[in-house]
Amino acid sequence: MKSGKLDKTVFKYQTLEEASNNLKYWKNQSYRERLVAANYLNSVAYNFDVNNAPRLEKTYFKIRKRNNGKHF
Repeated sequence: MKSGKLDKTVFKYQTLEEASNNLKYWKNQSYRERLVAANYLNSVAYNFDVNNAPRLEKTYFKIRKRNNGKHF
């Protein structure tokens, strides 16, 4: 991932009241709507298509048994 400087021109300063209203807005949204928004922000941050997310690389993970026989 290419690192660069933060573009400070795209951010907006808010009053405490505006920030409080923003928090209230997101708390009133369903978990599904919050996850949709989070997925969109991740797609922008990591530069992938929101409708075609990259798959998890499963070769890095293993299932092992503990001595007591339970999986973890």
